[in-house]
Amino acid sequence: MTKSICAAVLVCALSSGAAGAADYIPYTAPPAAKPYWQGPYVGVNLGYQWGGVSNSGADPSGVIGGAQAGYSWQFGQFVFGGETDAQGSGASDRFAAWKFSNPWFGTLRARGGIVAGNALFYGTIGLAYGTLHLKNVLTGVWESHTDIGWAGGAGAEVAVAGNWTAKAEYLYVDLGSSPYVLTGNSHGISSNVLRIGVNYRF
Repeated sequence: MTKSICAAVLVCALSSGAAGAADYIPYTAPPAAKPYWQGPYVGVNLGYQWGGVSNSGADPSGVIGGAQAGYSWQFGQFVFGGETDAQGSGASDRFAAWKFSNPWFGTLRARGGIVAGNALFYGTIGLAYGTLHLKNVLTGVWESHTDIGWAGGAGAEVAVAGNWTAKAEYLYVDLGSSPYVLTGNSHGISSNVLRIGVNYRF
């Protein structure tokens, strides 16, 4: 009788263990959080531009505004990526009968930097392109050329709330030069740009 009871208990224990094994769900660790600075972003900016036009006495300056978009990869404290932007500009100046202006420009740049706390400090360099517009204010005749050059600078971007960041940036933008029929000279514009902006990171 005792042997029968022990056998029954053993069968029940084995059955319970088998049932428990069938119901067991292996533990899966939650996915690691994506580094904050990694991924795509878009934003807007506002700033000021001042510079000079080669082979002229003109020093165009004015307010600028535009939009930017980019993508970053983060490896620990280091961040690398690329950014493009397009700017509308009110920079202009007159010398003698000639008015020079830079109605728009854009850049396509690499960015690289280091994270410190909630801030990213970076350097940037790449391609620049834009238009230099020349007009004779006495006759109204004008000439515009779109040229390609380079841009480089540095900035800081700070995480402010959720996916939003704020940034401040300096760029030197050289749009190269080309010959103008109206003046018989080659002209190109190089500018300093200071701008602030906000980005939304996805």
